[in-house]
Amino acid sequence: MEYTFQRSGRPNGYIIGEEAGGAFVAGLRYGEGTLHTASGQQVRVFWQGPSLGYDFGAEGSKTMVLVYNLRDPNQIYNKFAGVDGSAYLVGGVGVTYLARDDLVLAPIRSGVGLRLGANVGYLKYTRQPTWNPF
Repeated sequence: MEYTFQRSGRPNGYIIGEEAGGAFVAGLRYGEGTLHTASGQQVRVFWQGPSLGYDFGAEGSKTMVLVYNLRDPNQIYNKFAGVDGSAYLVGGVGVTYLARDDLVLAPIRSGVGLRLGANVGYLKYTRQPTWNPF
């Protein structure tokens, strides 16, 4: 958490939610939460996305996503690419950086499961839940 603040400063928004994911080389991740902006707005968001890499297992986690350079809550509804590394053996924690233009997201996950690996992928943030990660 400290490293996240040192690298990017203070966020001007955050998402509190939960997610689940699994992988066997190719993976999927689904989540939902509420975006809270510095101006006090609250917006419901859903996310889903594919990944590919040396990644095996499954996990469920509570998630806090730090949001940097957010000018309008509608900016969140997009695809954000990044590299992720996970290590869950019963319980685990992970931080990832996702970016699109100057908007940066830093998901911080804490959860349970059995998952180990690294992958490349993206998360698509949407207004409505969907099973389609593309």
